[in-house]
Amino acid sequence: MNDRDLAKRLAGYALDPLGFVRAVFPWGEDKLSDEPGPDAWQADVLTALGDSLRQAQATNDAVRFAVASGHGVGKTALSAWLVLWFLSTRDHPQVVVTANTAAQLRNKTWRELAKWHRLAANKHWFGWTTDRFVFAESPETWFAAAVPWSKDRPEAFAGTHEKHVLMLFDEASAIADDIWDVAEGAMATPGALWVALGNPTRNTGRFRECFRRYRHRWTVRSVDSRQARKANSAQIRRWLDDYGEDSDFVRVRVRGVFPRAGNSQFIGEDLVTAARASEAAPSPDAPLVLGVDVARYGDDASVILARAGSEIVEAVSFRGLDTMQLAGRVAEAIVRLRPDGVMVDGGGVGAGVVDRLRQLGHRVTDVNAGSRAADEGRHANLRAEMWSRMRDWLKGGGSLAGAAPELIDDLGGPEYGFDAKGRLRLESKDDMKSRGVASPDWGDALALTFAYPVRPRSFDARRPRYALFEYDELNPPR
Repeated sequence: MNDRDLAKRLAGYALDPLGFVRAVFPWGEDKLSDEPGPDAWQADVLTALGDSLRQAQATNDAVRFAVASGHGVGKTALSAWLVLWFLSTRDHPQVVVTANTAAQLRNKTWRELAKWHRLAANKHWFGWTTDRFVFAESPETWFAAAVPWSKDRPEAFAGTHEKHVLMLFDEASAIADDIWDVAEGAMATPGALWVALGNPTRNTGRFRECFRRYRHRWTVRSVDSRQARKANSAQIRRWLDDYGEDSDFVRVRVRGVFPRAGNSQFIGEDLVTAARASEAAPSPDAPLVLGVDVARYGDDASVILARAGSEIVEAVSFRGLDTMQLAGRVAEAIVRLRPDGVMVDGGGVGAGVVDRLRQLGHRVTDVNAGSRAADEGRHANLRAEMWSRMRDWLKGGGSLAGAAPELIDDLGGPEYGFDAKGRLRLESKDDMKSRGVASPDWGDALALTFAYPVRPRSFDARRPRYALFEYDELNPPR
């Protein structure tokens, strides 16, 4: 077949990646003599990807596709096929490929691309370097680039706005959220395609959120290694014997599902899930405690949360308020809810909120999260102790039924470690931001309600009980 006929034939697969993969490689011949074609899970992904592209063509939307898999299923081969398909079926496309580490990108992802390139019917179209894969006739405008990610240089992923754009993330769990945020800019191009693949090693971060918070934007697949032709079945049996079917190790390495807890995650997903399903009975005799977390940065939120016993009575967040405005909102909540205790994060800018509330005549407790814990032998500071008490509350039947998505996400965010004295130390907000995880403003507001013991006032039947309402940051309750 001459190049003109070959080009015409392959162009017909622009919205049919499975058809391209079946047509361009010599399945059942030569080096693929033992390979009948793509594995069943690969064929499913490629088919679903084609369906998504056809739907997006009608709406001019971008397509986002995420695959979480067990170990050894052939996802790097899938990455290579996608790059070759995209370059072969579109004119002057831009393809950006990255991975969790430069070594993974160079030694696995790019090496796999080289392997499948050599097997392709149109291999003579392309040239090769260590970091670029180019169409020989237009190397400056028709190429795939291997770009190692760096949180210090996220701008390397900006400016990808060609007519045809493919963004490919390999081992996506370990790619920092900052890189995901910048890559979002490329998705403004109609018909742009973003594919993220990897083992689901972390229970936080943007790859995890493709399957949770942002699932409405992403088409997702989870692939069990036991369904994959290439997987090492003997090794899988050993893992099952050693760790058990429902262990986090098997969940990640075999089942292709996210762990219940990250390696250093302080509050695991299983605990949060159980609390979301728990319906708390109203606790009229329990102290009503208000927790107020004060925003420190422009992208943080100030949160006012009320808890009585096992139930969250109400909660609301605000952005862009100065300390006087926030103090006014807290004062309104105090007058309306008549809490037994008010715990305000008084560190940094929060001191102004504490001062203003006291000036208005309200009794509030200034909570310094970095101060000494009551149990100094176990906790490095008060913040670690508050979160420990909150975790114990969840274990003891604390309810998150109807809780805001932001609170649910925040609880699983912080990681933990131990100081030189063996005391629990919770990850700081600054450290969380440095690894691309949002400040847990909602989680801290709930934790503040556990800062110090609060004794209920004598029961007053006139105190109103407020049902849990829908959280709406843009339209907070008055």
